[in-house]
Amino acid sequence: MAQYSPDTFAVCFFLRAMGSGHIKRTVVVLLVVATAWLCICSRSGTPPVYSTHYLTKVSALRSAAEELLQIIAAADLSDTSVIARIDSAITRARFTMKAADFWLRYLEPLAYKHINGPLPVEWETEVFEKFEKPYRRTGAGFTLAWQHLHEPAPNRDTLLRLVKEAIDASAIFTHDSITTQLSTYHHFYLCNRLLLLNLAAIYTTGFESPDARSTIPELRHLLDETALTYTAFAQAFPAQALPANYCRLFDSMRLFVSKQPPSTHQFDHYTFIRNYVDPLYTINQQLILQHRVISHNLLDYALNKQASSIFDKRLYNGQNTKGVFLRVDDTATLAAIENVGRMLFFDPLLSANGKRACASCHKPQQCFTDTSVQTALHLNAKDRLPRNTPSLVNSQFNHLLMADGSHYTLQQQATGVITNPAEMGCTRADITTRVLQCADYKRIFSRLLDATPAYNSVSEDHIISAITTYYASFSNGYSLFDSAMNKQRTLAPAAQQGFNLFMGKAQCGTCHFLPLFNGVKPPYIGSEFEVLGTPADTLYTALSADTGRYGVNPAPETHRAFRTGTLRNIARTAPHMHNGVFSTLMQVIDFYDAGGGTGHGLDVPNQTLSPDSLHLSVYEKNAIISFLHTLNEDIPPAIPPASLPRSRSKELNARVPGGIY
Repeated sequence: MAQYSPDTFAVCFFLRAMGSGHIKRTVVVLLVVATAWLCICSRSGTPPVYSTHYLTKVSALRSAAEELLQIIAAADLSDTSVIARIDSAITRARFTMKAADFWLRYLEPLAYKHINGPLPVEWETEVFEKFEKPYRRTGAGFTLAWQHLHEPAPNRDTLLRLVKEAIDASAIFTHDSITTQLSTYHHFYLCNRLLLLNLAAIYTTGFESPDARSTIPELRHLLDETALTYTAFAQAFPAQALPANYCRLFDSMRLFVSKQPPSTHQFDHYTFIRNYVDPLYTINQQLILQHRVISHNLLDYALNKQASSIFDKRLYNGQNTKGVFLRVDDTATLAAIENVGRMLFFDPLLSANGKRACASCHKPQQCFTDTSVQTALHLNAKDRLPRNTPSLVNSQFNHLLMADGSHYTLQQQATGVITNPAEMGCTRADITTRVLQCADYKRIFSRLLDATPAYNSVSEDHIISAITTYYASFSNGYSLFDSAMNKQRTLAPAAQQGFNLFMGKAQCGTCHFLPLFNGVKPPYIGSEFEVLGTPADTLYTALSADTGRYGVNPAPETHRAFRTGTLRNIARTAPHMHNGVFSTLMQVIDFYDAGGGTGHGLDVPNQTLSPDSLHLSVYEKNAIISFLHTLNEDIPPAIPPASLPRSRSKELNARVPGGIY
């Protein structure tokens, strides 16, 4: 059906109530909800049809959770039949949650994590860490309850707590501060945008489904319920209703999903995203612009209204790449900034001994990393650095930088490397002094000073910002996979199968999220860290001694945790892992296939990667590698300057573009 009619909405809802076995209770709940909601609507001006629809979904969620709580409270957890009954009750509760998921994630994301938190403990490392220190948050809800239920000795009190917190969290969604957002149409397209992003990146992978067998059935239910939500919205806001082309495509997507096998391992993720989800996202983005949608939600902090596709590199903004030149839009001025940044990137002037440049370790011909060594040389040219050189390509699509998340801006990261005694060893005071001793640099930056009226003189900020403006230009390229998703090209069958394995059986997509295939998931405001149990060597004789995130934010959960990096250009950037321990993609896949460090017999008590084998065949591993090769991007060549500016300091005039080592 191309239109979601009010009659269809009413009939479908009535049939659901009839089939529940609780007709009398449902009718009473609906009457109470309707009466209360009409009172709220009369105060707020919220359209009653849409508002009642919303509150009914939230009320059903709360009722299902309360029913689950009662079953657990009276249960004998030593009885397998009782365990099965609780399991079924959790499934019912999750289905009611999926019916309300359209609003839950967007309107109150913190409360949502108590209804369906995927992790027992989560350290918040969002974009807002720029303004406050990370803090510990405990999860709760149906996913964790199911996981605990199926542990060897489930504890009743733990189960009760997890479900009780979900009930308490669901109450938040009836508060005036939440419900008044429904009084205008603005929230709808933003909720819908997040839904579509999650359809691409989350809903089909099993990321937050406790039982992989329920992932696709829950997806079907989610889509059916979303169709009813679209109908209710159209009744309340006919002028802003979704257009016919969107509705037809959405119906086609529902039909496609209904015909897919019930296992995420067999689901055609490639066709689902390419033919349905991304085109729907394009239409929704057009509607956001057309209806001049206004956001008051921090979840929209990073997302860009101008991105016409999920695979548009403008989808979200992870970093201010221009630093102090943020407000500069003039093409000629930006070109001048980028050009001086290029010269500084290749100039050893900013190293203590005048022999090492940024390009010494971030080699342009090697995807701006160093594929020739496991880890780069120390500044002393004798020792080795403890971590593998990360590629600078796509670094701007992270909110936290470095393997341990120790920096939250590109400018911090660049300054940190330049002033690190083991890497470039320049003092902060010398950065500006050395650059301004070169007449050419001084002349260029003096001209650029007009672009930053808040500054009276050229500073370290100008110099570092020019460098980050330059290396952000590496990240504008697209891959064969992007072209395929935008229907400009087609992936080979092996690569398509590899992508489906990546998102399904191999579970790669539960950590490496579309579209950057890094640890930044919708709505793209946080960076994920994982404990994988990376070994010190390929014989797995010991764990890597690197404590990772723990050195920045000490906590049991962060010990040996590392930021999930992008897989774009991964086929070009060996060696892999934070310590460069693996030289081939097959070694990496074998590591994951066996269950990480724990699966290889190492002691990793806080490992977040499942220790169970994925049981991937050699053919399946090669298919995944075929897919990963399609993530290689078209990166413009970086040409070093033929010569470097002369300095008043004669000992620095022997500098070589790109450095010596």
